[in-house]
Amino acid sequence: MHPAWSILLFTTIAGAAQGLVVALAIACLAGMGLDSRFLAGSLAVAAVLLAGALLASFFHLGHKMRAWRAALMWRTSWMSREVIALPVFIAMVAGWALAVATGAGAGWTHGVLPVAAIVLALGLWYCTAMIYACLRFIQEWAHPLTVVNYTLIGLSSGLVLAAALGVLAAQGAFAAAVAPWALGLTLLAWATRVLALRRNAGLKPKSTLQSATGIRNAQLTQRAMGMTGGSFNTREFFHHASMAVLVRTRWLFQLLGFALPMLLVAVALVTGSGAALVLAVPVQFAGVLAERWFFFAQARHPQNLYYQFVA
Repeated sequence: MHPAWSILLFTTIAGAAQGLVVALAIACLAGMGLDSRFLAGSLAVAAVLLAGALLASFFHLGHKMRAWRAALMWRTSWMSREVIALPVFIAMVAGWALAVATGAGAGWTHGVLPVAAIVLALGLWYCTAMIYACLRFIQEWAHPLTVVNYTLIGLSSGLVLAAALGVLAAQGAFAAAVAPWALGLTLLAWATRVLALRRNAGLKPKSTLQSATGIRNAQLTQRAMGMTGGSFNTREFFHHASMAVLVRTRWLFQLLGFALPMLLVAVALVTGSGAALVLAVPVQFAGVLAERWFFFAQARHPQNLYYQFVA
């Protein structure tokens, strides 16, 4: 598949923001006694990130003024459900930040709203992942690990971001409490992503030239693409990158998205270096972007049998 930068940015930024909100929600429910200014400011950061992710997704639309129509098919479309869930989640996070800033009751700011935030974040991850996991004809995506990876990678990047914000706001106790969880969840996200990579490496295409054309000759070969000029089919369903690029990207996203952030968080835990936690955020952001690119590029659309590959 062809990775669209708007979708790469959307899933990377939104996932980290969701993970940040979940980290703050769990901290509130655990009774950590977060400073109200830090909690309100961090929630505001999450709301801004979510709004930025929503804006990025608009660039993927052909007719942006008709974006509202994307919500009309909510009964059958996971994308429509995501389109509904994201603004609701943004409104809830912004409302929670406002409630904390205005000194609303602890029952709301440290009870009801954190629980709602966790439920909505998990629901949004599920909707986003199911957009791809429900496509049975793309074998690389049609598996429960797609949902698991979207959730765990979002939690991992969100917890790293939460720890970094704690350092920047001089909330050392919060950062120290979140960092071990960030380390553990990054390791878990890496392990499940490796499982997905190994599964996908062993997949064999269900479609062949014979099944695509209805010609059963065992010696059937393709001499040319389905058309002589470019089209939507030749642009949107294939990345035009070489196998060497895919291999390098696979190693790159594992290094930047998992290995280096884990090392930086471990250094912070051992030495108390706040700078290492802060540095882990941009490193992991670049790694998750690469992971998202690979997620789309690795997927083999059956139509490429006709429109892309030449025997």
